[in-house]
Amino acid sequence: MKLNEIIVITSGKGGVGKTTTAANIGAGLASRGKKVALIDTDTGLRNLDLVLGVESHICYTLIDVAKGKISYEKALIRHPQYQTLYLLPTSQKYDKSAINGNDLTKICKQMRNSFDFIIIDCPAGIEQGFKTAIAAANTAIIVTMPEMAALRDADKVVGELNRADFTDIKLIINRIRPDMVSRGDMLDITDIKDILGVTVIGQIPDEEAIIKSTNRGQPVIEDKSSLAAQAYRDITCRLCGETVPFLDLSCKSSFLGKLKHLFK
Repeated sequence: MKLNEIIVITSGKGGVGKTTTAANIGAGLASRGKKVALIDTDTGLRNLDLVLGVESHICYTLIDVAKGKISYEKALIRHPQYQTLYLLPTSQKYDKSAINGNDLTKICKQMRNSFDFIIIDCPAGIEQGFKTAIAAANTAIIVTMPEMAALRDADKVVGELNRADFTDIKLIINRIRPDMVSRGDMLDITDIKDILGVTVIGQIPDEEAIIKSTNRGQPVIEDKSSLAAQAYRDITCRLCGETVPFLDLSCKSSFLGKLKHLFK
């Protein structure tokens, strides 16, 4: 993937880990020396600042920039740990009609030459907030889970992106339970790829480490003991054009299963 890329991270269903994914991809790219801007477009709710642990640093928002009150530079928050990672937060005081696709496109054009990657955290669903967020991007990453409701909504998003003339659509499968996959109680990566017809660039196992890190406002990607963190690091490598094999998520589950059988 080339630099100066504008990526929208979206999902059909809420609660699939889209914002956590945006934060960890941003942190992963920044840890590789890329200059990254994260833009929260979930106006009225706003959670990306919490996941990054910078909620107390907000002075200005995306809406202030869109209304021409300040420049985008003044609204940017530099992450205290990742020196090349910035957040442009949105407002909780307005609803999603406070900014439109033209506004966001104009802002991203102003920012583009100053960043290697601009990552837009899109609201869930396919309503006005979705249409605003995708207007400025040329690459889309859909986050879904191996559940039928999430996959049906993700399929709807694929259709909307196709109608918006997106040619670069990728998929991240989140909250995978290897034990359930091995029992046939959860769809695997091949099944999901066949259903959605989209290139998969990552599969994230369901881990407590993600919940703990999110609650602390710290991206999990720096956790060397976390398989999910390694999966996020692999995704950032792929976004930088590297060929990285997918983790075999069944290994850990199989090993634990053997231990349980041994001690029985």
